[in-house]
Amino acid sequence: MIRKIVSGGQTGADRAALDVALDLGITCGGWVPKGRLAEDGEIPVDYPNLVEAEDAEPNTRTALNIRDSDATLILSQGELHGGSMFTASTAIRLGKPHLHVDLARLSVPDAVREITRWLALTRPATLNVAGPRASNDPLIYSKTKRVLEALLLYDD
Repeated sequence: MIRKIVSGGQTGADRAALDVALDLGITCGGWVPKGRLAEDGEIPVDYPNLVEAEDAEPNTRTALNIRDSDATLILSQGELHGGSMFTASTAIRLGKPHLHVDLARLSVPDAVREITRWLALTRPATLNVAGPRASNDPLIYSKTKRVLEALLLYDD
C-alpha cells in the first residue's frame, strides 16, 4: 500500500502527483531545488513536506527523491527525454525499481492495470512520481492526474 507520494514539485507530472496525494489525503512531499524553483517560479507553499536540496540543479532533487523512495513511476506521452530520461537512468544506477508508462500508447484503464501489476511486485510504501514538465507536454498534468486518481482510489 502506498503511504507516501513524493515528487520534485515541477509543473506537469510532478505537480499532478502532489495534487492527487493532497486530494486523497495521502502524505506527500519530496526534495525540490533550492529556492523551491520550478518553471513557473517558486513552488507554492500549499505543497507540504517539500525539502530544499543544497542546490538549484533539478538533477540533484531527482536523485534524492529516487534514493529516498521505494520505487519510481515515470509517466510520459512518448519516449523519455531530458529530466525524465535522467530519472530512469538514475533509478537504474541506484538499483531502485522504476516503471515508465507511455500514456500515448495506453488508455487510462490499461495504464492503471500495468501500474497495478508493477506495484504488486514492488510493494512500495513511498512512491516517487516523475515525468515531463508542463512546457514540454501541456497535457501531462491532466493525464497523470487521471491515472493516479484511478490507481489510488482503488489501492488497498
